[in-house]
This record gives sequence, C-alpha cells and structure tokens, in this order.
Amino acid sequence: MRAGIHFVNFTLPGAPETLGPTLATSARIAEESGVSVFTLMDHWFQMEMMATSEDPMLEGYTSLGFLAGQTSTMTLGLLVTGVTYRHPGLLAKIVTTLDVLSGGRAQLGIGAAWYEREHRGLGVPFPPLSERFERLEETLQICLQMWSDDVGPFQGRHYQLAETICSPPPISSPRPRVLIGGSGERKTLRLVARYADACNLFAISPDEIAHKLEVLDQHCDAEGRDPGSIDRTILALSNPLDDVDAFLALMAQYAALGVDAVEMMPVGDPVAFVTEVGERIVPALAQLGP
Repeated sequence: MRAGIHFVNFTLPGAPETLGPTLATSARIAEESGVSVFTLMDHWFQMEMMATSEDPMLEGYTSLGFLAGQTSTMTLGLLVTGVTYRHPGLLAKIVTTLDVLSGGRAQLGIGAAWYEREHRGLGVPFPPLSERFERLEETLQICLQMWSDDVGPFQGRHYQLAETICSPPPISSPRPRVLIGGSGERKTLRLVARYADACNLFAISPDEIAHKLEVLDQHCDAEGRDPGSIDRTILALSNPLDDVDAFLALMAQYAALGVDAVEMMPVGDPVAFVTEVGERIVPALAQLGP
C-alpha cells in the first residue's frame, strides 16, 4: 500500500511567514521517506469542521507549483478541485502547466464542490447539486479532449469551447492522472468508472469501503471498464500516530479489499508528523497488499 500526505491546516506558528518553509520542509521529508503523493485542499476559506473560515488557507494550484520546485518524485495534486472554481478549459491549462514544470507529476483530482459559504463569500456561482454534477462530467470531457490530439470545439450544455488547444501538452503519458473524489453511488462512482484513473473515498470503515468498491465494480461492468485499471485510494480520518499498531492493522484490512493507497493528514506540527509517519508507517504500509 502506498502512502500519501494530505496537508490541510495552515494555522501554524509564525504564519504567514512560516507557511512556505513549513510546507516545503514537510514535502521534502515526505518524499525522502517514500511518500508517493502529496496533496492539498482546494478551498479558499478554511473548512469550518476543522477550524474557522477566518483561519489561513492558501490557494491550491499556486501552492502546488511552489512544491513542484521543492520536490522531484512525488505526484502533486488537489484533493480535490471543486468543479465550480475554474473554467474547465483554464483548469486543463493549469494542471498542464503544473505537469510540465514538475516533470510529469501532476494529478487532476476533482469533485462536484460543496462549500457554499466560500462560494457566496467570494462571489462564485453555486448551482444546485444536479447541475454541479453535469458540469463535473463536462469538465472531465473537456480536460480529456484538451489532453488529446483533438483541438476542435466542444459543445456542451454548460460549456462551449471554440478551440481546445493545449500547448505545450502535458509531459505525463498519456496525460495527467484523473482522480475523482467522493463516494456517491449513483453519480460519483459512475463517473469514476467512465472517466477516472483513480477514486478517493473517506475511510469510514472496511465494511463501508467494501460496499463502495463493489458498487464501483458494478459501474465498471456497465461501462465495459476493467475494474483493475482504477486506483483505489482512501483518506484516513484519524491520526495514525495515536496508535500505530492499530492503524496498520486497519490498513491491512483495507489493503485486503484492494485499496492501493492511503492519504494521511498531519496533526500538530506537520514537519514532526511527516517525519514520524515516514519512520514508523510508510515502510510498514509498503508491506501490505491484497
């Protein structure tokens, strides 16, 4: 099982001056420890379930560009981009730029968006959920077209592009990896089966993940897709360092279900957290498998 770090909290001592150095050091230590992916949130206000909306939050893709210059092997992405925040043609260019400048390490993580307060606060339209999913599917189609040889128009219900030129193209072969976040059985997992290279699910319990993966397999069958071609990843919801043995035992259960990777969120001092995770957890996860 691969390890990832999902860096979510920018409320740090000495901020904002310390944010850049702390983020860079955390990423470098993670990479040196064998972490395979480093992700940030795509939010403009801090999530209220973590702190307050007034707490620090950095823009995601600018931060990933900064990290591209600090690292050399880890995949970099947002977990996950809200589809409402950037026009899909521009989003494809943004991810392509990250891919080129990072040497082919960009991942497009994307979802239907949910945080209404930051939309209203910053004047971003917040359509109903059904429309956000329609826009999500069109955005996936546009990104995949822009990362192909087709530079022609795109005509959708919500987006119309006269040209889908993307030059330079991504370095990733054949294109940046696409990950869809969320566990909705009727829409989200269907879109995973149709378009994505990976999914990300909240690690609520092994039984819940087993059910979600079974639903995903059913959608793959309906789409004529090999379920094994989709990377199955989870986001750990607890601090793995509270009880390392218990955490690894739980991850063994997920690995037995076919989960390929787990992302962990730093608690407290992120540099100390990443250092200890690299020493105590990353090597043990690497020994787990179905």
